[in-house]
Amino acid sequence: MGTREASHAGSWYEEDPAALSSQLDGFLGRVPDALDESTLPVTGARVIIAPHAGYSYSGPCAAWAYKALDISIAKRVFVLGPSHTYYLRGCALSTFFNYETPFGNLAVDRATVDELSRTKRFASMPARREVEEHSLEMHLPYLWKRLEQTFDGDRSKFPPIVPILVGDGSAAEEESFGEILAPYIKNPENAFIVSSDFCHWGSRFQYRPQYKDGLLRNPDSSETLKVKLNLDDKAIGPEGPPIHEVIKTLDEMAMDAVQTGVHGDFYKIIQDTQNTVCGRHPIGVIMAALEVLAKSGLEEGKGKFKFVQYQRSNLVKKTSDFSVSYASAYAIV
Repeated sequence: MGTREASHAGSWYEEDPAALSSQLDGFLGRVPDALDESTLPVTGARVIIAPHAGYSYSGPCAAWAYKALDISIAKRVFVLGPSHTYYLRGCALSTFFNYETPFGNLAVDRATVDELSRTKRFASMPARREVEEHSLEMHLPYLWKRLEQTFDGDRSKFPPIVPILVGDGSAAEEESFGEILAPYIKNPENAFIVSSDFCHWGSRFQYRPQYKDGLLRNPDSSETLKVKLNLDDKAIGPEGPPIHEVIKTLDEMAMDAVQTGVHGDFYKIIQDTQNTVCGRHPIGVIMAALEVLAKSGLEEGKGKFKFVQYQRSNLVKKTSDFSVSYASAYAIV
């Protein structure tokens, strides 16, 4: 296959290179130059979680992850995202040789794709579905911008990408893919981008959980979610807490589980709350891979995600409202 077109340019983000560059510079410029007493990028922060909605919605949040990302010695960048365009069980690899961006093309690391393919565990993405998919594409202009900044615009130094779609899977299946990817994460010349939005709340997502009388109920499901929410008592009025506070608490439970570094904890929280974190499986696979490395010995503070930004597209107050949550995190490896 040849080049995958930038199918969402001109709609989900700016198609004009100058306008897009200015927009990304603006988002990145609003992020502090230091986090957690570390200047940005954070040395060794080779793995990030960032959102993939239209830039007018998620661009400011994604900037926090991208400004933290350390790609100074990267020889390839893995991009893992969920499948929105077709049902996928397990993982699938790109069939293209290049991915187009408004700035230029990023090469696909066919050697690494072929190496992963030889495990017989990965499918191939159907070309049309790969072109329609946004979860991978939305990260590439940001990646290009950071590559330009890192390598002073020398495109000959830009590393190729390894696009991977991560579909449905059990905890054991996520762990098995994590074992495959663990050696790649261990290699300091590899960086990883994990694509995920967080809670999708609203009737269009069939997820509108509300908290009342100690129970979390989703009117779009016959199942009662028996989950204890750590809500501030001051936020709970006669009719229960504001919906946006419930959404925030659900997302915080998911993010806290990610930060434990224990894949099973995150998988259980998602199962218990049914939180519509669309990149839960890519996150799960990378958490499982990091857990493999942790068991073989990592320095204190390494191999665990740290969330640095959380935003919502709307503060939901009515059941007719909707919102999507966005979060950014990095992990030092």
